[in-house]
Amino acid sequence: MTAPHPAPKRPVAPEPAWGAAPEPGPARKNRSAWIAGGTAAVLIAGGGAAVWAATSSSSSAAEPSASSPGGQNSPGGPAGPDGGLGSVLHGEFVTSADGTSKFTQTGEVTALSATSLTAKSTDGFTKVYVIDSATATGIKTGEDVTIVATVNGATATATSVREAGAQPGGAGPGAG
Repeated sequence: MTAPHPAPKRPVAPEPAWGAAPEPGPARKNRSAWIAGGTAAVLIAGGGAAVWAATSSSSSAAEPSASSPGGQNSPGGPAGPDGGLGSVLHGEFVTSADGTSKFTQTGEVTALSATSLTAKSTDGFTKVYVIDSATATGIKTGEDVTIVATVNGATATATSVREAGAQPGGAGPGAG
């Protein structure tokens, strides 16, 4: 009769040092894969949303409808000096043609002299503009106007002052 063979012993792994990261087991590896996959999915979805938003807004901004604010039939349409800003009360922007910083405002003329014009928008915003005799021709205190100005530091020099709602070229809302 032969002697029974003892069962093979499994090798014993040394105990990890206190505070050391545990050895990655199957559960830890799966969790890491899920986290990496989830992160990738979020990044891909976010990138797709950003591309969609960029292409959607650029196509709609470049081609406003004729009846929408900033469209061809509205004040400040594409042919206007403010580049299609529609019903904007006031704000600063930079032109793509030459990188010039400009400011636009629609509001009531509250003060007018030979060298300056002060306008107040319906939200209470007030700004003073440098003008010359040709810039504000026919404009009176109390009138609603749309102003486009070139900005240089703290000075805004009006390049266009027209009645609010007037079409570029002098045709007002009732012209026809």
